[in-house]
Amino acid sequence: MEKKKRKGMPNWLRWTLVVILLIISACLIFNQQIKEHLVGTYRPAITQQSIARDSSKKATYNYSDVKDLNLQTAAQARAKKQPINIIGEITAPDSNMTIPIAKGVDNTTLALAAGTMRPDMQMGKGNYALAGHNMANGSKILFSPLYYHAKVGQKVYITDLKRVYEYKLYERKFIEPTQVEVVNDTKQPIITLITCNDNGQKRLLLRGRFVKSEPFKQAPQNVQKNFSSKYTTGRAS
Repeated sequence: MEKKKRKGMPNWLRWTLVVILLIISACLIFNQQIKEHLVGTYRPAITQQSIARDSSKKATYNYSDVKDLNLQTAAQARAKKQPINIIGEITAPDSNMTIPIAKGVDNTTLALAAGTMRPDMQMGKGNYALAGHNMANGSKILFSPLYYHAKVGQKVYITDLKRVYEYKLYERKFIEPTQVEVVNDTKQPIITLITCNDNGQKRLLLRGRFVKSEPFKQAPQNVQKNFSSKYTTGRAS
């Protein structure tokens, strides 16, 4: 008697598996590019009304829970499964960077914006401390441009779309991740910007002294243009 032939895997299932493996391989190979695209094409609509609304919402400030930005976190943030609370914008013209400021430092918030590091901060008063990711490899996303281009003497501007607050950088140095005291409030009005170094083992600290604040429409034209244009992270050179 002839032996029954063993049935092989159906062609449709074989090709389905091949496609799945190809997609997984592409994601692994182009992980950085996909992640930068997800973050870099984020263009929220920011208005005075939306800032007022989001400013009243709660946020988390658990620094120890913050992880490196991965593809899954970026994708979830763009899917708006956990919407972030945008309360302003920051621009550093000499570093070619303009991104939103959002409340708190949870992983979803930091995937798309600079996060406030204390709940009691006010623009132009005390120590206005912000954290942002550095995606390294010459990235133009989030706080990466600050890591590569920010220097002492350059100007940084923040806004709530009512007024623009100008700061001049006076310090750039690397610190240990445990030096969280740098976010404590100060008597003098300053801005503190914190991001990772290229290998994530240390933190880059940038500090600027408050220069002045002025109504939005009286701010320098290039600053108004950065804030008023359709928002993009890592503006093209």
